Amino acid sequence: MSQGLRVTVWNEFIHERRHEAIGKMYPEGIHGAIANYLRSTGLVAQTATLDMPEHGLTDEVLNNTDVLIWWGHMAHGQVSDDVVNKVHQRVVKDGMGLIVLHSGHFSKIFIKLMGTSCNLKWREAGDKERLWVVSPGHPIVEGIGEYIEIPNAEMYGEHFDIPEPDTLVFISWFQGGEVFRSGCCFHRGRGKIFYFRPGHETYPIFHHAQVLKVIGNAVRWAAPNGGPVVTFGHRPEPLEPFEKVDPLAALDHPSLTD
Repeated sequence: MSQGLRVTVWNEFIHERRHEAIGKMYPEGIHGAIANYLRSTGLVAQTATLDMPEHGLTDEVLNNTDVLIWWGHMAHGQVSDDVVNKVHQRVVKDGMGLIVLHSGHFSKIFIKLMGTSCNLKWREAGDKERLWVVSPGHPIVEGIGEYIEIPNAEMYGEHFDIPEPDTLVFISWFQGGEVFRSGCCFHRGRGKIFYFRPGHETYPIFHHAQVLKVIGNAVRWAAPNGGPVVTFGHRPEPLEPFEKVDPLAALDHPSLTD
């Protein structure tokens, strides 16, 4: 089923161009590093960036995307509301999967889907991070041990202002003592959403084998499952025949209102 899944990896692609060290770490951009990994596992992956027309998320691209991966940090406000609304519709109405990475918690699309501020605490000091698996039977952690250890990471700390996740997959512990809900699954309409915390641009986290494996697993989990398309609104004909009653007729027949 996963073979042929179509993934679009979206990235601002600003840090890699402005900072030489980050550019050397991710010569094809963060989006390129993730897309290359996904292709190596048999997925069909393309990329899109902020500076492209419609941020690379045209109707054609979105309509041919099963799962969208989102990385953003310093340009959340530059993302067009029209594009955000299109992505929202693709998730909620059409069932496109969405994976939000690291500082994408402040993206317009994640805030719109969560309905909260999505705020948190943070510290950039190179803390060691352990992401503990707290849902060991979940498909997102297939092939992952009891925890993932990242030598240096930006700390995110609670309270994380999000709705209660449908499933909590990871909890992070940081060297400085903080904890954080780092892997959170949500359902919105027909779509599945996974927030995954690791991925600060100044660390080589998207070269970490287990982090990439989680992203690949999450793509497969979030992909549309081929379920029925739900129709809403007026249904003029019943599934089973019965004698219809004019609702106003009840006013003239007391027995119908007893």
